[in-house]
Amino acid sequence: MISTTANHIFQQVISDYHIFDEIDHEINNPYDQASLAHLLYLKCWIDTAQWHMEDVVRNPNIDPKDGLYWKRRIDKQNQVRTDTVEYIDSYYLQLFKDVKVSEFAKINSESPAWAIDRLSILALKIYHMEQETLRAEVSDEHRTVCQEKLQVLLEQRTDLSQSIDELLRDIQSGQKYMKVYKQMKMYNDPNLNPVLYGSQK
Repeated sequence: MISTTANHIFQQVISDYHIFDEIDHEINNPYDQASLAHLLYLKCWIDTAQWHMEDVVRNPNIDPKDGLYWKRRIDKQNQVRTDTVEYIDSYYLQLFKDVKVSEFAKINSESPAWAIDRLSILALKIYHMEQETLRAEVSDEHRTVCQEKLQVLLEQRTDLSQSIDELLRDIQSGQKYMKVYKQMKMYNDPNLNPVLYGSQK
């Protein structure tokens, strides 16, 4: 089951990251560079670093110049995240390229990699919500509310994991087929963002 592997790797990444808890700490990806596991580890590390960038930029006392710096870092990180999702989809496109697709096959609303992307983000939500349930300096009410939210997130992970496994089984059996649309982000492209190409005049 790919979800079991992915969830294990995502938990490994989050644990590895929080040993140092530094956004710019070097990634030490333990998996073979040609493997899916390598991409899953990289994907979650990117998400984990971005999670903490988002925390930093929301500091109400942040200097505006620092805020702009972090906003641009987040934009750049989000592009890297999107590229990595597409690498994962490319892996699956190659894996299933010889599958005989049923004439009754249907397309899914999202690709396997974008579903896995949600699973990675969910792993971060679970980790950080669990941390909230362990805080000693907050009220019992706070911990109780966070525990209830944690249970919902855990249930969501179970459901999403099952959905991903079923989707991949359906693709492998030809009951569904993959059709991937490359992300066409316009705001980072100097030829497509009117603010950027307007500044070149």
